[in-house]
Amino acid sequence: MKPSAIFFDARYIRVDHHDGISRFSAGLFEALNRKTDVVALISDPAQLEKLPPCRYEIIGAPTSALEPLVARQVNKLGAEVVFSPMQTMGTMGRKYKLILTLHDLIYYRHPTPPPSFNLGIRALWRVFHLVYWPQRMLLNRADAVATVSQTTKDLISKHHLTKRPVSVVYNAAETAEKQRIERNSAPSKKLVYMGSFMEYKNVETLIRGMALLPDFELVLLSRVAPERRVDLELLDAIGNVKFRNGVSEMEYIDEIDTSFALVSASKDEGFGIPLVESMNRGTPIIVSDIEIFREIGESAASYFNFESPEDFANQVRNLDNPASWKAASLAALERAKNFSWESSADALLKMVEKL
Repeated sequence: MKPSAIFFDARYIRVDHHDGISRFSAGLFEALNRKTDVVALISDPAQLEKLPPCRYEIIGAPTSALEPLVARQVNKLGAEVVFSPMQTMGTMGRKYKLILTLHDLIYYRHPTPPPSFNLGIRALWRVFHLVYWPQRMLLNRADAVATVSQTTKDLISKHHLTKRPVSVVYNAAETAEKQRIERNSAPSKKLVYMGSFMEYKNVETLIRGMALLPDFELVLLSRVAPERRVDLELLDAIGNVKFRNGVSEMEYIDEIDTSFALVSASKDEGFGIPLVESMNRGTPIIVSDIEIFREIGESAASYFNFESPEDFANQVRNLDNPASWKAASLAALERAKNFSWESSADALLKMVEKL
């Protein structure tokens, strides 16, 4: 179908700093807004600061107890098609076509809830991810389901999570204002890691591998709890691991641009935005050999066994000459072209046409 406008659920955009869902919402909305008529559904006027000039309507917050009835508000706006970047949007009484999104299934394998949630929500989080039937109920309320990778699409099919058609609308990375420059050699021997310090992120393998790379430095960019940092510092055998404990957006870009490679030893992931962000800057990625990373990096990445610090160190050494590093940098730039908000917006428009 071809609606007069697509109503976009932008209520998950954070007004302070982006998280994954917030960044996905803002990036996809901006690209979609350049292609067709879009109406932003917001719950806080401050969310407009993260969006381009656009039409918008204010409705209830997604955390409201009245969220199951939010469709009644949206009906009154005359919506024909609604896209939500989450699967939890209320649908009771809806009169419009609806696309819901399931980003990944990682919390079924690692059900620890975000520590920022209160005790009640953390308890519900754990219960929800014990079994699949609640997810099936959510997804089957839609007319179609979007997800951000082929890996997750395959898992949705494997676990029979929905009877609705599922399409991939890839996650992407923002294009920074700073111009990308093709480089002939690595700017430094600095390896950077961006991500949390949860157990499955397996930062330990990276730190242990640094003992075999005495002329390299590993810089951990993300915020880390003091007690977790103490445990990780005990693994730093030769003192070439640095904790930044959080960086700004521009500092993050500078770290990537001045690095030998972005690295990750994760045992599991929902996606892997830092990989796309790094490739988008022409910085090689050296990552664990898991399915989602293979989908993102294909032949542009270097892969290692996440249980082997030695394998990690070997992959770093394999790029430690100008010719190999330049080839990996150019391959990263080329691969990054597959992840853009423009192409993701096109994929979403194709979903709308099929409704």
